Amino acid sequence: MPVATPDQYADMLDRAKAGGFAYPAINVSSSQTINAVLQGLTEAGSDGILQVTTGGADYFAGHTVKGRATGALAFAAYVTEVAKNYPITVALHTDHCPKDALPGFVLPLIEASEAEVKAGRNPIFQSHMWDGSAVPLGENIEIAKDLLPRMKNINAILEIEVGVVGGEEDGVQHEGSNDALYTTVADVTKAVEALGLGENGRYISALTFGNVHGVYKPGGVKLRPELLGEIQEGIAAHFGTGAKPLDLVFHGGSGSSDEEIAVAVSNGVVKMNIDTDTQYAFTRSVAGFMFANYEGVLKLDGEVGNKKQYDPRAWGKVAESSMAERVVAATQQLGSAGKSLGV
Repeated sequence: MPVATPDQYADMLDRAKAGGFAYPAINVSSSQTINAVLQGLTEAGSDGILQVTTGGADYFAGHTVKGRATGALAFAAYVTEVAKNYPITVALHTDHCPKDALPGFVLPLIEASEAEVKAGRNPIFQSHMWDGSAVPLGENIEIAKDLLPRMKNINAILEIEVGVVGGEEDGVQHEGSNDALYTTVADVTKAVEALGLGENGRYISALTFGNVHGVYKPGGVKLRPELLGEIQEGIAAHFGTGAKPLDLVFHGGSGSSDEEIAVAVSNGVVKMNIDTDTQYAFTRSVAGFMFANYEGVLKLDGEVGNKKQYDPRAWGKVAESSMAERVVAATQQLGSAGKSLGV
């Protein structure tokens, strides 16, 4: 199926919220990782979200070039074409754009979508993330407030972060007190007062409850997913809305237990970012292939090796299928398996 239209993407998020499940949002950095996600989502019968970071976009453009806007557009063009061959629906998203990256990443992409919409077509990306967690809350909200009308005009969705996700992802690193890892009702109230609750443009919120990017062993990070429920209740009471007025995003989920994920989803998470686990699944399978076919992939002792084994397609297919398996597992954890718009 084609990449989701704005209306289809909004419907995807609404269905997740109403149905008590969430979509995996998988970071990709190559055509192979894109193919792996599409394969995994198809095998699971799940829709999903493909997303690219500043570093991933740089890599798409060519690692010696560092043209992240160009790389992001290339990513979008590739997915838009190849997704037509799969029976599931995917949305395109840019992940973690800090303030200093706005001029070279998200803003040019919004401009490109504005041109597409003006020509009567859909936006290139269905959503963009503004990561203002490294700047003071007031500035974070003001930049989001400036971006939101432009996103509304192209019928796209803004993702914001209120709080701090610890650790590092593609050069975006946050360090600070443990208190900063837990978003407060007061902070979210300030954001809602400035942005509204959808009337000024739709946005989704990455609220933090102890999340940390990267690799950690179970128990190494203290997650409090119940905090999301407390914030939803506080916002509902303050603004007089129904239950769970916010659409939430779960960042830094590597190593999270099934129970922690289930609690987060039950409190309004509709999108969960996945990067570390799928990276490992891809690379671990390549390492296994190389060890198992050592004499074939290397030309040892004057021999010629085995072209069928060192052909990048040989180990590439193994890597894609391994990563696809991890994508399937994510859809099962999040409850989106078997719930594709196309199923």
